[in-house]
Amino acid sequence: MTSQAEDGPETVTATRRSKITPEREREFFDAVLEQIRECGYESVTMEGVAASTRCSKSTLYRQWKTKPQFVAAALRASGRVRFEGIDTGSLAEDLRQAARSAGNWSGKDTGLLQALGHAVTGDHELAQALRAALVDPEIKALQEMLDRGVRRGEVRAGHPALEYVPAMMFGVLRVRPVLSGQYADADYLVRFVEAAVLPALGLTQEPGRRSRDD
Repeated sequence: MTSQAEDGPETVTATRRSKITPEREREFFDAVLEQIRECGYESVTMEGVAASTRCSKSTLYRQWKTKPQFVAAALRASGRVRFEGIDTGSLAEDLRQAARSAGNWSGKDTGLLQALGHAVTGDHELAQALRAALVDPEIKALQEMLDRGVRRGEVRAGHPALEYVPAMMFGVLRVRPVLSGQYADADYLVRFVEAAVLPALGLTQEPGRRSRDD
């Protein structure tokens, strides 16, 4: 019979890791991200997550070793592209739809971005996981919308505002809570798109039409 010592630490770790079901892992991830939103990254501990999910802290430490690794894994698992699949045939309407979608999740994701803001500056793995989960996929989806608009002739290729649209969309999500104490909801974001983003691109508020000034 083979002993644990003969198997080595990697085999033992793999055996232990397999005991956590995907459903249980999802529960751990949801718990740590929710606690970060509510209390801030620095206040969250592995012990606190273990208590809230009724597991032993040794279970979490065996699986993820450190809090940054645990949070990075939770971020990677939470990634889902809200802007993906938006294609109305009109760039203006695509951007309105993106604004509505962003408004539906801005409270959760903006709060998480703010709560992790300081921590990611000192942890490269955490910063990469945050970008991979919440930033890069949305920027890619926005860029695809803009590229389609260019191909349809709604916006001229090389328009100087094109590269700034992601910054405008993400910027307003981050700054609204600072300026007014409120998250940017769907109504606010649609009005922002119509008042700032569409004019910057030379688009009118009519879907699929270009401004006379372009």
